[in-house]
Amino acid sequence: MTLAPLLTPCQEIAHSLKTNGYAVISAESVAELCHVAVSELEALNHFWDEMPRDPYLKDGGRYRYRRHASYQITDKQLEMVPHRPHWQSVTYNALHGGIERWFDPIQVDLAKSAAWQSVLLGIANTLSSLKPVKTWFVEAHQFRIDTTDGIGRPTPEGAHRDGVDFVAVFLLNRVGIKGGETRIFDANGSTGLRFTLSQPWSLLLMNDEKMIHESTPIQPLGAYGHRDTLVLTYRSNGFQDSPLQAQQ
Repeated sequence: MTLAPLLTPCQEIAHSLKTNGYAVISAESVAELCHVAVSELEALNHFWDEMPRDPYLKDGGRYRYRRHASYQITDKQLEMVPHRPHWQSVTYNALHGGIERWFDPIQVDLAKSAAWQSVLLGIANTLSSLKPVKTWFVEAHQFRIDTTDGIGRPTPEGAHRDGVDFVAVFLLNRVGIKGGETRIFDANGSTGLRFTLSQPWSLLLMNDEKMIHESTPIQPLGAYGHRDTLVLTYRSNGFQDSPLQAQQ
């Protein structure tokens, strides 16, 4: 059975992040936070087509497609930084941590899109009301998980934290699939919550210091299906860098 999440109104998001560690936000509220129309958000969905496969999956799977970009946001000014690898320590990603992963950059037309930039800035502004910082270091990840292998795994590393301050997971589309249930847990206890995001551009926003998260595998309802998401991570003390990057 698909469980619908309890949605958090815009005016309660900061309080929910502070007290509960998360907020589940409708597409309409996302549009309000980011000062765009829902139709403008949905117009970005085609950029998830024809993405390159993730070449780093250690389980040998072919089910994940991915692009990546990095930004700095200072005084509400957005700046894309030169393309860089995505890196996590094994503390946060036991499966794929400890290696520099060079994913293809996001498409130029997406990077130039006013709606795209408004999303990055709108979420940063929301988070700054809870935790004022000089600069947010942001990584943007486009994901498509499909059923090429019969099953697709949105989080092959299992339940995890990302090693950042906040994580924003947008559900863009579900096409011909079952599964893909979101599960979040209190990092310091046993309290958990499970639900399925289904509305395009609905959002799970989490305090990464407080919450552990994962998504269950997807299976096709017919011959083929896929699930598209956008994951934004916001960190206040610089990007996560490999030891090699840190020396440069």
